[in-house]
Formats: sequence, C-alpha cells, structure tokens
Amino acid sequence: MKITIVTVSYNQADFLERAILSVVDQGYKDLEYIIVDPGSTDGSRDIIEKFKIYFSRVIFESDAGAADGLNNGFKYATGDIFGFLNSDDTLLPESLTEVSKFFQEHPNIDVVSGHTRIIDSNDQVIRNSYSDRFSLISCVYGANTLMQPSTFFRAKCYREINGFNKNNTSNWDGELFVDIALKGGRFALVNKYWSCYRLHALSITSSKKMDSKTKEYTNYIFHKIMKRGKHFFDIPFVVFFRIIKYLCSPQSLYERLSKGAIYGRSEK
Repeated sequence: MKITIVTVSYNQADFLERAILSVVDQGYKDLEYIIVDPGSTDGSRDIIEKFKIYFSRVIFESDAGAADGLNNGFKYATGDIFGFLNSDDTLLPESLTEVSKFFQEHPNIDVVSGHTRIIDSNDQVIRNSYSDRFSLISCVYGANTLMQPSTFFRAKCYREINGFNKNNTSNWDGELFVDIALKGGRFALVNKYWSCYRLHALSITSSKKMDSKTKEYTNYIFHKIMKRGKHFFDIPFVVFFRIIKYLCSPQSLYERLSKGAIYGRSEK
C-alpha cells in the first residue's frame, strides 16, 4: 500500500532536516515523499537539495498559503493513503508501517488518527496530546480535535472533496476532515502515538497569531455543518460536548489539568 507524505516548507530551516529524516528513516518501502517550498530564504532550500534523492518530487513554486501549497503537492501524489507533515514536526518510528497495516485491516475506514507528543525546539517532550473520536456534532461545538500529523486518509476521499480549501488560512486541516465527513467518510481512532508536534517561539500555536481567524473559522464551520448561525441556546451544548470530550478521554483531561493547555503555550 503506497503512502504519500507532503511537507510544505517555509523558513523552518532549524527544524526541516529533523522533519525530513523522520519520514525517510521510517524504512517504509512503498513511500512517496513530496516537498513543497514556495520561497524560503533561510537556507531551507539548501537542506532540501541535500536530501533531494529521497523526494519523489520537489516543488519550488509560489502559492497562496499552506492549504494551496498542500494542494500543489498532492496534485502529483500517486499513493493510496495520504498524510501531511509540517516542516517543524516529526513522525515517530514505525508510524507509517502501523498506518498501512491499519488501512489494510480496515478497508471500510477512510480516515484514521493517532495521538501526538508535544515537543520543544530541542525535541524534549512537553506533554502528550490526544485525538478525539471524530463526529461532526462535536466539531460544531468545538469539542473535537484530530492531531494533524497523526492523521491519515485515503486518496479517494481527498479527491472527492477537491482537496483543501485554499482560502482557509487558519484551520485548513480541520476543514478538510469536516469536508470528508460531510461526504460520508468514516473515521477511526487508534490508541498509538504516531507523531511529534513542535511548539517553538515562532509557531502559530505558541504565539496565538491566528486568534481572530480561528474565531472566524469556528463560526464558519458551525454554519457549514448546521446550515445556520449560532444562537444563545447553543451555549449549553458547548458545555455538554466538552464535558463528554474529557469523559471519553480521561488521559486528555489529566494532561490538561496537570500540564496546561497547548494553545498559547510557549516553550520554557
């Protein structure tokens, strides 16, 4: 089963080599690795050239943002299963083998998510973070998260929805999964760690750079699923589904209470 991984690289030279090595060192034989760089100026392209032999395709062309860059990469993908890895994140060893095995054993599943380890600039683990069991209604009320670098999906699902919404500049991954679900895609959750998600001074999650856009996205996705705007009587449902989220994942509740939130958190 061929797996295609796309990485969009943009001025992350400090972490890019670690991201690349985490993919190529998987040892997965049927791997297609595509990298997209719309114009890095920090030495990232030198790193890409250094590892060029490992890429199925290198795309050096401008784009309209990360979502558009991912579409540019997946446009050339020939794999059965797709995944995408940010240039400052990493895959954990044997992840792709486990992903392939899961899809072969579960032909009725279209999207599978594992968990992730939150790491700092020096690869030290800060805490764990967990994917939720996916449902559209929990997405509506802001109580559903899939760990993006630990989430993989069938190529046919991606093509059925025409890929990422390139106009989404804050939560393009979340909207992709919602669109797959709206098309009838079937989701699964696996209790395994498949990736490391990096927090550092310049990361979006640490800096809260996307606060306003994220708020816009939550309203947008609510309307996309529910076909209406939010009302005051939705507030109890927000509370209810967030309680259910943590009841279904006590390990996630423990991490949140003992180690704090991820969003807005900077490495020490």
